[in-house]
Amino acid sequence: MPPAALRYVVPLIALLPCSVLALPASAPKPGHTRVAIETSLGTIIVATDDRRAPITSANFLTYVDDGRFDGVTFYRAARRKSDPKLGLIQGGIDTDARRSLPPIRHEPTTRTGIRHLDATLSMARPDRANSAMGNFFITIGPTPNMDARGDYIGYAAFGHVVAGMDVVKRILAVPTCCGSGPMRGQMIVKPVRIIRAKRLDGKPHPTRRVKPWLLGLKRKI
Repeated sequence: MPPAALRYVVPLIALLPCSVLALPASAPKPGHTRVAIETSLGTIIVATDDRRAPITSANFLTYVDDGRFDGVTFYRAARRKSDPKLGLIQGGIDTDARRSLPPIRHEPTTRTGIRHLDATLSMARPDRANSAMGNFFITIGPTPNMDARGDYIGYAAFGHVVAGMDVVKRILAVPTCCGSGPMRGQMIVKPVRIIRAKRLDGKPHPTRRVKPWLLGLKRKI
């Protein structure tokens, strides 16, 4: 798969209007798994909806458990022109095929019932079905045009932010430039580093796959 195919495109359309939160210490809701995404601007805690979006949630958690998100970035901040405080941020493996796992089957919102509301966690993907891998986005403000309808498959929402929306909004506000097509002008000038992503609930289930992105680091040690 060519590198360009791995840059998952999420259109920024029809975004509608919509704190520093304490990190949750209590147990998650049944059927959810919390993940702490530690970034250079602060920590975001998300919860995957394992019951309603089992395929997409399991894929995201595998990337977490394998350490495939450790050291990657939030590389896109798409702000609504009419209201720059609304939009989405996108992060993950970007075009780094060394970190990718096989694409997964698409779970549309019409099947899961998980809509793209404010603080929704969803999968980015190329412009075709069953193609999502290791890139995701978080919405700031409701984004109903990303929900499936008719022949439009939409995007696979699979969770939500439970703490750290202040960090999400901080990332949305960073300087951007460059990009092409739907992403024109939305690439973050200095991508926000994801130091690590770690599950807070349940037992990790890492794969036994080779981790080629670490080979160069091991040789330097």
